[in-house]
Amino acid sequence: MNAIGTADNPLRVAIIGSGPSGFYAAEALLQSEHTTEVDIFERLPVPYGLVRYGVAPDHPRLKDVANTYAEIARDPRLSFIGNITFGKDFTLRELADCYHAVILATGAATDRKLGIPGEDIQGSHAATSFVGWYNGHPDYRDLVFDLSGDAAIIIGQGNVAIDVCRILAKSPDELRKTDIAAHALDALAESRIREIHLIGRRGPVQSRFTTKELRELGQLSECDPFVDPNDLLLSDACKSELADVREPARARNFDTFRSFSARQREKPKCCRIHFFLSPREARGEHKLEELVLERTRLIGAAGRQEAVGTGQTLSIKAGLLIRSVGYSGRALEGIPFDDARGTIPNKDGRAEMASAGECPVYVAGWIKRGPTGIIGTNRADSMATVATLLADLPTFMPQPKPGREAFALLLAQRAMRPVSFQEWEMIDWAEKARGTPFGKPREKFTRIPEMLAASTGRP
Repeated sequence: MNAIGTADNPLRVAIIGSGPSGFYAAEALLQSEHTTEVDIFERLPVPYGLVRYGVAPDHPRLKDVANTYAEIARDPRLSFIGNITFGKDFTLRELADCYHAVILATGAATDRKLGIPGEDIQGSHAATSFVGWYNGHPDYRDLVFDLSGDAAIIIGQGNVAIDVCRILAKSPDELRKTDIAAHALDALAESRIREIHLIGRRGPVQSRFTTKELRELGQLSECDPFVDPNDLLLSDACKSELADVREPARARNFDTFRSFSARQREKPKCCRIHFFLSPREARGEHKLEELVLERTRLIGAAGRQEAVGTGQTLSIKAGLLIRSVGYSGRALEGIPFDDARGTIPNKDGRAEMASAGECPVYVAGWIKRGPTGIIGTNRADSMATVATLLADLPTFMPQPKPGREAFALLLAQRAMRPVSFQEWEMIDWAEKARGTPFGKPREKFTRIPEMLAASTGRP
């Protein structure tokens, strides 16, 4: 019998998830020395995952990487199969009948909880929901966010938190020419929010903003950023962290915070960046009215400091709370899952399956390592996973697998409606055409039936 990865016995791999890690895994497989066929499965009719639905609409350059993924997708050895859901429309066992191996690249689709009383009160939302809403994700299309109050609170000091802050702070004119979803733009144009509180439990040195995005807060047409100068008084441990040459962004960010601390309010909106505060309770009669917070202090040596409560509390009045304190993957049917870390247990990308006799399963991206890094970080991560898979080839069952043809028959028997990459390109063309009259790069379809209609060329 011919070895796997030859012309007579191509290595056939199914990838679940069409975000960055999925496409980078496909690229690595196709660039290997083995004869390979790759199928990427996606539950939505449209590809690109985080790039389409996670990147802020006012950062279009970050979405240019989709052009790279499109080139990968046009390789005849690759097939995109959209509008098909793993665990619902097909099983791992059925994949094992058609493919030599499976790579799970499903990302981290849910938010971590704050774990405080009142967290789920009306007016309190996960950042995933808000980002999905303004980016036109079908799952969040019909959510309603109360923008009628004077103030909003964002918990978290990473890039997602600052994206949310910026979208709330920008004027409609600053958003109008982006690919923000029309329903979100309409709602934000009516927003009465004038004060945004961006809150972190540690200090300015420990914040995780990228410098470019932090500086953007100082360049908005209608919003001034502020920092309390007292929050910039550093302990010796913080000074040591600030001086760490391995983390040059800390010093750049600190200089930006210092410039914010000297600003005078001149614009109709303001963003107050708070440090050393930890949420304790969300309160309100029927919806959010205020958030109770506890002041914190840092203890421990440089590089290992932790925020602990001081017992001193204060409250901030607000009608909107967005929680951005980390993300977690979702458990998948038949796959072991680490609830604490929100990832699939793995060794070098090889999933730790309960039975050695099952289909070889691998993981890439956030479902593998947790929600860390930027889009480009996923390329090295996926390449490492594929290296593990290829090193394991001698241990695979050597029988040929039927691949996409057999799987297409299975979908046809179930009357499923898969979407090909060529059909996605029809959706892509239609979205761009819809945006042209408004000077937008695209006007996204936000409902799956609309996407499916556009994929056939129908209006």
